[in-house]
Amino acid sequence: MRLCYVPKRFSQGTAETISLAVDIIEEYEGQGYTLTLRQLYYQFVSRDLIPNSLRAYKRLGQIVNDGRLAGEISWYSIEDRTRNLSALSHWTSPADIIRSAARGFRIDKWKGQTFRVEVWIEKEALAGVFQRVCEEEDVPFFSCRGYVSQSEMWSAAQRMAGYHEDGQTPLILHFGDHDPSGIDMTRDILERLELFEGFPEVERLALNMDQVTEFSPPPNPAKVTDSRFEGYLRRYGGESWELDALEPSVLSGLVRSRIHAARDPDLWEEKIEVERGHLSMLNKVSRSWAEVESFLAELGNE
Repeated sequence: MRLCYVPKRFSQGTAETISLAVDIIEEYEGQGYTLTLRQLYYQFVSRDLIPNSLRAYKRLGQIVNDGRLAGEISWYSIEDRTRNLSALSHWTSPADIIRSAARGFRIDKWKGQTFRVEVWIEKEALAGVFQRVCEEEDVPFFSCRGYVSQSEMWSAAQRMAGYHEDGQTPLILHFGDHDPSGIDMTRDILERLELFEGFPEVERLALNMDQVTEFSPPPNPAKVTDSRFEGYLRRYGGESWELDALEPSVLSGLVRSRIHAARDPDLWEEKIEVERGHLSMLNKVSRSWAEVESFLAELGNE
């Protein structure tokens, strides 16, 4: 939706940047993704359209903001995944809520599987990328927002102890930046969950050096003020890379392929068939609500 609130006349260079932004945005919308400003910025950098610098990032943000106000860029095209309104749902009738329940009905298809998978990501801003594939694969995802709080880590360990009681191995797929703290967070997750007797398997799926080599995301200087900098410098050098710089399709592909490798496909299909049967029953009830309501009224009169 493009709405003009503040008419503007742009310079040729700014107009070209807006046009390029719209092209990139539409390219990803065609794949089913909505970008954050940070992801859009990395697309510009990776295509050598702007330098990789804080100044360039801020300038692109201002251009995008002006382009939206001027009606050149859709208001739906850039997401802020860290700020959202929460509200209760409302329904027009019991039939309406049953239809909604039918659309959202799921059985626990992971029950009986060897592994119980969770996806943990360092950044809240990438939640939208992971939410889509995790919901499709019926796997919970968790935005760590940096190092996980002690309270949340303890709660996670209790959840994983429950998986063990059900005869399953908890498997955490971790995604973080390739920088001094981002690398260390994977270690921290494993050690603290083991301290709280959660005992999961933790796999760091990204960002790793082989992916840096393969996809060549734009580098940033590693933060020398990070207490883990010296160890990182000795092992990887002075450059770091952000997870946001990888294509959403690459991140989704990493998640999906590892999830598929972790589960028994035959058992999964059996659960899907059971779920379809329950969904069919719920849909029949919603379509026949008038008859159900009449039947219940008759029971009440007896």
